[in-house]
Amino acid sequence: LEIRWHGRGGQGAKTAALLFGDAAVETGKYIQAFPEYGPERMGAPVFAFNRISDEPILQHCGIKRPQIVVVLDPTLMQTVDVTEGLPEDGVVLVNTQKTAEEIKKELKLTTQQVYVVDASKISNEILKRDLPNTPMLGALIKASKLLEFEPKN
Repeated sequence: LEIRWHGRGGQGAKTAALLFGDAAVETGKYIQAFPEYGPERMGAPVFAFNRISDEPILQHCGIKRPQIVVVLDPTLMQTVDVTEGLPEDGVVLVNTQKTAEEIKKELKLTTQQVYVVDASKISNEILKRDLPNTPMLGALIKASKLLEFEPKN
């Protein structure tokens, strides 16, 4: 399974991918978690990636055909093709106040599933800062059902 995160520098895309990787390792999965960015400054578009498998992962390159796309900053959808390489049965998760139907129409999606969460609002209420990565990480885990956790006694 491959996941591509879209965000801006300082929003925590890299951290979210790494945290997701740490959680996946705890479930016995093989994982890769890595960012892709240049010398850009805070606020510049960044990508982060996860690969998850039951088998060792031998591939070491960027992800071009993700099954899941997570968008931390919805303004990126105006300048970056966040759905590039997304298959017909792919999933898009967007930090937005809009509805899933509005996002589906905006991105011209037909068969893909779209989930929305106002992660910025959650972050601003709790942290008093716009750091949408952790709420989006929780939304990804819930929407994808990728990781199952047993309660610890």
